[in-house]
Amino acid sequence: MHLDHTHPGPAAVSADAHRPDGARRALRIGIGGPVGSGKTATVAALCRALRDELSLAVVTNDIYTREDAEFLLREAVLPPERITAVETGACPHTAIRDDISANLEAVEDLEDAVGPLDLILVESGGDNLTATFSKGLVDAQIFVIDVAGGDDIPRKGGPGVTTADLLVVNKTDLAPYVGSDLARMAADAKAQRAELPVVFQSLRGGTGVADVASWVRGRLTAWTA
Repeated sequence: MHLDHTHPGPAAVSADAHRPDGARRALRIGIGGPVGSGKTATVAALCRALRDELSLAVVTNDIYTREDAEFLLREAVLPPERITAVETGACPHTAIRDDISANLEAVEDLEDAVGPLDLILVESGGDNLTATFSKGLVDAQIFVIDVAGGDDIPRKGGPGVTTADLLVVNKTDLAPYVGSDLARMAADAKAQRAELPVVFQSLRGGTGVADVASWVRGRLTAWTA
């Protein structure tokens, strides 16, 4: 049995689209996916692609550490004051879907400290295929999987794969080495997601990043229209 895959259009906005002073707040995009799929590297690539044209910031989530935020700081993808971390202390989906208060505080503190912002990327800690973000936290969701996890992941589905606004199939350069069939993954993703977009990405090869950045720009255009 398939889930009811009903999705808001790109121009859909959350009920809390404005800050207390009446100004429109930053667009919030959540980035989730399994452990090791390349979420943080994707965040870093997006920051490099967009930082010269947008005012953006990042919130990372880890269970007990600040490791992902520290990676972004070492890579100098944004000024340090634009990167903050949430230590969830529990399964990552708890802080992005169930009790979002720590993440809401983090994004609001960033807007107060370095705003006005155009975009805030909220990266989940590594989770499973059921991980989704609360609509009270983000306005759109990217779900990242990688070919090394098996080319059957799109076929297996799960809310992360089937309902995310954008699915990124990462590390395509590894496909020949792990026996993953990219054509099969594309067909299975199409069957699960219908018209929802899918990007095949290789950060080492430099492919796909521009497509993900273009998708983000489209969401921002709809948000500010």
